[in-house]
Amino acid sequence: MAGVDLVLEPGERVLLLGPSGAGKSTLLGGLAGILGDEEDGEETGTLTLDGQLAASQRGRAGLVLQDPDANTILPALGDDVAFGLENLAVPREEIWPRVRAALDAVGLTYPLDRPTAHLSGGERQRLAIAGVLAMEPGLLLLDEPTANLDHAGADEVRRAVAATSTTLVIVDHRVDQWIDLVDRVLVLEPGGGITADGSPAEVFDSRGAALAAAGVWVPGARPQIERAGRTADHGLGDVLLEADGAAVGHGPTPVQRGIDLTIRAGVSTVITGLNGTGKSALAVALAGLAAPLAGTLTARGVLAHGTARVQPHRWRSRELLTRIGTVFQRPEHQFVARSVREELAVGPRLTRAADADARVDALLERLRLTHLADAHPYTLSGGEQRRLSVATALATAPAVLVLDEPTFGQDRTTWTELAALVAAHVDGGGAAVSVTHDDDYVRVLGDERLHLSRDGAPVLDRAEVRA
Repeated sequence: MAGVDLVLEPGERVLLLGPSGAGKSTLLGGLAGILGDEEDGEETGTLTLDGQLAASQRGRAGLVLQDPDANTILPALGDDVAFGLENLAVPREEIWPRVRAALDAVGLTYPLDRPTAHLSGGERQRLAIAGVLAMEPGLLLLDEPTANLDHAGADEVRRAVAATSTTLVIVDHRVDQWIDLVDRVLVLEPGGGITADGSPAEVFDSRGAALAAAGVWVPGARPQIERAGRTADHGLGDVLLEADGAAVGHGPTPVQRGIDLTIRAGVSTVITGLNGTGKSALAVALAGLAAPLAGTLTARGVLAHGTARVQPHRWRSRELLTRIGTVFQRPEHQFVARSVREELAVGPRLTRAADADARVDALLERLRLTHLADAHPYTLSGGEQRRLSVATALATAPAVLVLDEPTFGQDRTTWTELAALVAAHVDGGGAAVSVTHDDDYVRVLGDERLHLSRDGAPVLDRAEVRA
């Protein structure tokens, strides 16, 4: 991010947009005063809050980071929300009423002593927002606050934010849900500067088509991808994975029971449901990274390499590489190398792929990561890390892809390219299982949909077979 000239007036509500890598998260970090000093990077110009350098005004701004886990500090839910208040020296008698009010505002109704480790990613996101709301900051900075939330949770967060009178800067690809709340839209230019600045009507009415073409999310412009049609004699492919009465959870206690699911070649399955219903736990089990808590999960057919039914969690990591590729909810949990290129090469080299270098180059190009080939994975933006994590899963050409929130942090262009890669894998005879809250992703890749709820049996719907 460079060359940004910007004045925010008290009480303004600003939606900050821009293509992936344009510097949206960096600008929020700068406004929060947490970018560090000269040892952490180069800085030009000035960034002030109330006339003082932002770095000297910490506590004046409240920031919710892109990564829910990075916002979680203490092991108990209530203590985590109270942490910021204690650091601001809020009187003790005011702390717990403000904690409870903030939790109620974002729809977290658990006891205050509930372990934060038992929260899902979406619930942690709501917890982080509650912690910032409780502090009553003068400037509220939200970085993709609803990306991991179900629709009910996203609505609760929006209502909680709308009820505040604080100055707001929000980065979120769900543009439609914020458009009526904000009074100003800013679009960052990847090369530096601001490409659009005005009211929502001024920006989207006059620049909407051009912004969408540049990769910016704009209201009403839904992305499209081409899917290969199934012929009448193709039908459904061979069974690769089969769950029978499976139970899953984030610990020893199941949060979802009685899951019956068949994963077939040539089919994209999406898993949807409220936060905390076991979607990520099911994805981990399907990926062979954990055993179900009850019931069975078996590999069949070509995935089992012609042997009798086997349990994927009993495979070694090298055996999983070409069978099941996994994209975690937190991309950095799967990075092991010092550069993007080396990260992509890990799998192909372990499997001794003859075309390892060609695979790496193709994925770098397809997911717009070529210019970052020598960068350390941890230095990438959240959206860039997500694309890298998907690319590493694809690099070994596994039969099954298991993806947890695969479109998180993507601009319109990279969303389309990423979804097209998953579609090509499926339409070429592979299978994909995706945990998602993204309606557009469900629309284009929801051949089958397993919906998980807190009460009642999981419900499986099958979309009409594409002509």
